[in-house]
Amino acid sequence: MGVFRYVVADVFTDRPLTGNQLAVFTDAREIPDDSLQAIAREMKLSETVFVYPSEGAGHVRVRIFTPTLELPFAGHPILGTAFVLGGPLQLGVIVIETPAGPVPVELEREGAKIVFGRMTQPVPPWRPFEREADLLRALGVERSELPVEVYDLGPTHVYVVLGSREEVAALDPDLAALTELEVGANCVAGSGTKWKTRMFAPYHGVPEDPATGSAAGPLAIHLARHGRIAFGDEIEIEQGAEIQRPSKLFARAVGSAEKIERVEVGGSAVLVARGDLQI
Repeated sequence: MGVFRYVVADVFTDRPLTGNQLAVFTDAREIPDDSLQAIAREMKLSETVFVYPSEGAGHVRVRIFTPTLELPFAGHPILGTAFVLGGPLQLGVIVIETPAGPVPVELEREGAKIVFGRMTQPVPPWRPFEREADLLRALGVERSELPVEVYDLGPTHVYVVLGSREEVAALDPDLAALTELEVGANCVAGSGTKWKTRMFAPYHGVPEDPATGSAAGPLAIHLARHGRIAFGDEIEIEQGAEIQRPSKLFARAVGSAEKIERVEVGGSAVLVARGDLQI
C-alpha cells in the first residue's frame, strides 16, 4: 500500500468554494501508471494532475486526467499546479512540461502570497466544425452569430456565439447528443471585453465545466479573428454561475488573423485542502 499526498485548489477564482476544483498529486513518481485514471475517477473533479520531475527545460512535468480520459493539455490544471508549486519553489515563472509542450506561467505576488497567474498557451489550429447542425440541435439553439469552428488544443473546443447572456444562461442541452460529438461545446455571449460562457463536455466526463482555461485562449482568438475584439485586447470571461461555481478568466490573443504570435490566459486560485490517498 502506498500513501500519496495531494492538494485541492479552486482555480480561476480568489474565493474558496467557487471556481473550478483541481486535485494535484505533488509527487506521483511511485503511483502506478495503471492507477492514474482510477484515481482521477475517484476524485470526481474536472481534472486531476500528477506531478513528476522535469524531463526537459521545465521545472516539473505533469499528466492531466479527467474522470474518463487523459488530456495532453488543459488550462485550469496548469494554472492550479502553478499556484500549488510556485510557493514552495519560490518561483516568479514556473515552466510546466505537458505532452502539448512546455507552458510557462508567470506568477504575481502581494508579499509572499501568489495572487494571479498568467500562462502562455500553445496556439491551436482551427477549422470549420462539420457537424454544426447536430451541435445546434443538441444545444437547442437555432444559429450562431459567428462561424461555428473547432479549435484543437489537446481538448477540442467548438464555439457557438449567441445573442445575449440570458440565452446562454437559459441553455438546457441534450448531454447524450453532445457526448456523441466528442468535443467541448462552448456557448458564449457578450460584447467588447466582457463575455459570458458555458462549456459542456460530457464526452470528457464533465457535463458542465465551471471554468475552462483551455477554451479561454481559443475564444480570444475566435473573437479577434471575426472582428468582435481587436488582437491584443484582454477579455474577461465569466463562467460557472449556473452550477454555483462562479469563475473569472482573462484571455488575450496577440498578433493577427494571418499569424497568432501569443495566447495568454490568466486568473487566480486558492488552495483549500490537503490530503493523503492510500492505495
